[in-house]
Amino acid sequence: MENEAQRSVFAGLDRWLADRITVVWDLLTGRPVSLYAASVLRIGYGLLYLIFLLREFPHRDEIWGPGSAWTPALAHQLFEQTGWFSVLALSDSRAYFELCYVLALVTAALFMLGWRTRVLSVLFAVVVTSFHGRAIFMTDGGDNLVLLMSLYLVLTACGRRWSLDARRNGLKAARAGSAPEPVGSALARQLRDARATLITAVHNCGMFVIAAQVCFLYGSAGLYKVQGAFWGGGTALHYVLNLELFQPWPAVSHFVDEHTLVVAVAGYLTVLLQVAFPFVLFGRLKYPVLAMLLGMHIGIAVLMGLPLFSGAMIVADAVFLPDRFYASLLHLCRRALRRTGSSRPVPGPAARPGAVPAQGGPGRAPGPPHRLVLPTGRKDTIPATEPTAPGAPSATAE
Repeated sequence: MENEAQRSVFAGLDRWLADRITVVWDLLTGRPVSLYAASVLRIGYGLLYLIFLLREFPHRDEIWGPGSAWTPALAHQLFEQTGWFSVLALSDSRAYFELCYVLALVTAALFMLGWRTRVLSVLFAVVVTSFHGRAIFMTDGGDNLVLLMSLYLVLTACGRRWSLDARRNGLKAARAGSAPEPVGSALARQLRDARATLITAVHNCGMFVIAAQVCFLYGSAGLYKVQGAFWGGGTALHYVLNLELFQPWPAVSHFVDEHTLVVAVAGYLTVLLQVAFPFVLFGRLKYPVLAMLLGMHIGIAVLMGLPLFSGAMIVADAVFLPDRFYASLLHLCRRALRRTGSSRPVPGPAARPGAVPAQGGPGRAPGPPHRLVLPTGRKDTIPATEPTAPGAPSATAE
């Protein structure tokens, strides 16, 4: 009896383990998850880096070009120690640098729009890596996060939604209509299925890595703050607001710093949000947490002058919003646009001066009668639509 009980326990454990493996496998290879979130990441980071390159366009030579204090020779020495790589350090020519900068702008714009996303995602990662490595001491936390996300997005199918690729595929499907697909060999079908499964698995793994990266970032930042006496005492934000290096608008920083209670509560709330963030992702509590984190990053951008870092974090937080959120948001926008269009009165055809009135005919009401003067001097009334006999004298309207 004891052996039978053990066998039944082991059999139940095997079934449970097999069921869990099946669920994980279906989740990994069944369908690509978070396609809308991946598209938001593509658009967000492509737009951020495009704005960043345009913003630094007047200073490009001092930061990355031949006129930089961090010369290409120094960059090569650092590369030998770190194993880094940058296409900007391949030549000291100014013309080569200007060409690379223009290509970087075009790459960021096309990646944002989702044109040939598979290829452009790789080129975008090369651009971000090259510019980051060329002047590694001129960057901040925002650059580091954009660098990591550009590498992760290579693994994802970030062009399936809200992209030129998606529009082109939709037009192809509409033109194809209901035409039957060409039947190939069994080997060709198996290769297509294997390719689709591989793309789905790699995409899902990439989205999981992105989500894990953001969780580690928030969790480690929160735990690091807990260890500090300034954050524990509630005075950390007071010192942050009084750093001259991070005061784009000193008057605003001093105004906020005058409200000591608000500053202390914001400091404690920041630590609480960052520590609790990885634990609230599986319930509805994540929505108010994400909203508060959005406000925190906007405050960092305004008060500390770090828009690239704040924008990178805001875009990274979008990975935790499900596809149904983006679908419902798109539906609400379309319905609002339809309501706006239907509320406007549709203008009718304007009457032109001297326009001919509508003529009578089958199914139409006859026009108003006109008084005509006949040659005999007798007045008569005939409908305007009644034809005159051939050869009759012309009539003059009264």
